[in-house]
Amino acid sequence: MRRWLNLSMNMLMPLTAVVIGAALLLFDPPLLQTLRQSVFDQYQRVHPRIYQPAPVRIIDIDEESLAKIGQWPWPRSRIAELVERLRKAEVAALGFDVLFAEPDRTSPKAMLNIWSLPVTTQRSIASLPDHDELLAAALEPGGVVLGFSVEREGTGLDLPAQKYRFVNMGEPALPFAHAFSRAVPSLPLLSSAAAGNGVLTFVPDNDGVVRRVPLLLRLGDTLVPSLAAEVLRVGQGAQNYMLRTSDTPGVGMTEVKIGDFAVPTTSAGEAWIHYTGPVAARTIPAWKILAGEIPDAELQGKLLLVGTSAQGLMDLRFSPLGGVMPGVEAHAQLLEQVLTDSYIYRPAWANTIEALTIVMGGLALGTLALVTGALVSAVAALLVIGAVVWAGWMAFAEHRLLLDPVTPSLGIFLAFLLSSVMHHLSTERRQRFVREAFSRYVSPNLVSYIVEHPDQLELGGKRQECSFVFTDLAGFTGLMEKIDPAEVVALLNAYLDQMISIAFSFNGTLERIIGDAVVIMFSAPVQQSDHRQRALNCAIAMQRFATGYAADMKARGTAFGHTRIGVHSGEVIVGNFGGSHMFDYRALGDAINTASRLESVNKHLGTRVCVSENTLSGCTGVATRPIGRLVLKGKTEPLMVFQPLHNGLEVPGAPPDDPEYAAAYALLNRDPVAARSAFEQLARERPADPLVTLHLQRLQENQTGDLIIMSEK
Repeated sequence: MRRWLNLSMNMLMPLTAVVIGAALLLFDPPLLQTLRQSVFDQYQRVHPRIYQPAPVRIIDIDEESLAKIGQWPWPRSRIAELVERLRKAEVAALGFDVLFAEPDRTSPKAMLNIWSLPVTTQRSIASLPDHDELLAAALEPGGVVLGFSVEREGTGLDLPAQKYRFVNMGEPALPFAHAFSRAVPSLPLLSSAAAGNGVLTFVPDNDGVVRRVPLLLRLGDTLVPSLAAEVLRVGQGAQNYMLRTSDTPGVGMTEVKIGDFAVPTTSAGEAWIHYTGPVAARTIPAWKILAGEIPDAELQGKLLLVGTSAQGLMDLRFSPLGGVMPGVEAHAQLLEQVLTDSYIYRPAWANTIEALTIVMGGLALGTLALVTGALVSAVAALLVIGAVVWAGWMAFAEHRLLLDPVTPSLGIFLAFLLSSVMHHLSTERRQRFVREAFSRYVSPNLVSYIVEHPDQLELGGKRQECSFVFTDLAGFTGLMEKIDPAEVVALLNAYLDQMISIAFSFNGTLERIIGDAVVIMFSAPVQQSDHRQRALNCAIAMQRFATGYAADMKARGTAFGHTRIGVHSGEVIVGNFGGSHMFDYRALGDAINTASRLESVNKHLGTRVCVSENTLSGCTGVATRPIGRLVLKGKTEPLMVFQPLHNGLEVPGAPPDDPEYAAAYALLNRDPVAARSAFEQLARERPADPLVTLHLQRLQENQTGDLIIMSEK
């Protein structure tokens, strides 16, 4: 149950990531828009539209035309000449990506206000035709679309002549179009004479790149078409714009039908542009038209757009392909797409597909990250995100669809990241739990060593020098017979818990527990250069606790036995022993057996702690006194053994370093008679001193010297 509860709690991470991904998709922050647009730009750079011959041309007011004809603005009479020349070529439609918002300053009447001329000359000039009137007359036969601009700030809904009609197929499209509040139209004389009037204004993205061209915009409470849309309408002789909105309320537009052509759009009525690289055939310098150098056959039936590429006229835009382009080229490329049916578009269902990708991919990958290792989930994340990116590319390259790989990839990666973090935290929590639980069975430093060095979990051992503390509790069997076993177990557990805690505080390794006995090892598994000092200090601390614990139990009416401790250092083989199913980390060798024998001899010597010279040789700061050279049961070589002196706990009444005992002990090998006299004097002063009693008894039995042969364990 707990496992399922933990899994349910962990599942909140991928669910949270999915919710965040969906929120990003819904609110579409600017940074995310920039990333997505950059990806779409890369699509176009890798796979630009292949130019197909289409009846669309740009009449370019380029630098060469300005050099041959004169600086801009040209007189409207010259523009009228251009219109007449193109009408003669029977073009399908002519659109001006030029704004004629003010009267022509080069008209004869306008010049009269500047020149000081004789009256007769003024009358002659005044009788000349006005240039704006000439242009209006050139526009009257039809086929020409003038441009006008719109602005978001200010007021002035001075709409140009509307010679079209919008027909809604579904809910009204007006609320979804980009809104503007002010119009800057051509002169009323000109806009009324034109066959159509279209907006020149683009709605570039936040980085200034023109990726979409609106087919219609909202001006106040009125829809107005763009220049490209009007050129396409006029070129077909159509009147209506059929605006189709989604069947789902609130989604917006999906298509604008102009004559015979249905153009897929964004919800705001924009068409995505799939750009080609520069194409020389698309552009005709304006001066060549005026000079009559272009045959009528090359112009007949085509949709023409008059615009400028001259840098000084400031009609340059950023292109998704990189660099800048004349603004008129965006209109021209849109018309090419329409006529060749080579759209790119972002379908209305794109958000749904992307949301499903986030949900399914995020949950699947998040769940995988929760239950598998980091490598598996990381590889899976790379594969899933790679699949999303590849699917986005293939949708563009094969089907001309713009599907966003950025937001789904981000959502999926977030699910992977949060779930991986949760998995890591859960794993750490489980490891911590296992380590803490395992530490109740095995020494914590051994657990840490195994966790950090799992390669050491193999059968076998290595030879090294270690120190051992061997403890035993006297009288425990008798205690079991006198009081309730459950109470004894409680007392023993409290005793062992503190004894082991003391060992752990010195970074000792619990080698084993044998009933009421404890074996502590130092310098394994982690080697400790000061293992002798640690072992002796640990033994002293254990004895101090055990003495106090026994006294406390006695005060409560329980005869808890005293503790005997043996300490020895030596070379052993340390490692994992057992079989393929179970490891037993322990030490094997004579050193651990000797420590056990030293613990046992305490009951014969009357002492509580025995430490060998091997251990004491690496210790400082601990007062001791010699016991003697002991030949332990089953041994042939004597071992010099000492008794620690620690604050009177071991030897009641003895001074901290006990010089009187040391002097008496020194006489054992030199002068047995003097030694007996010295020990008799000490026995009168401290009759409870076990070593004084031991040596005096030996001397009385005519056993001289400090060599003691133990006949019992």
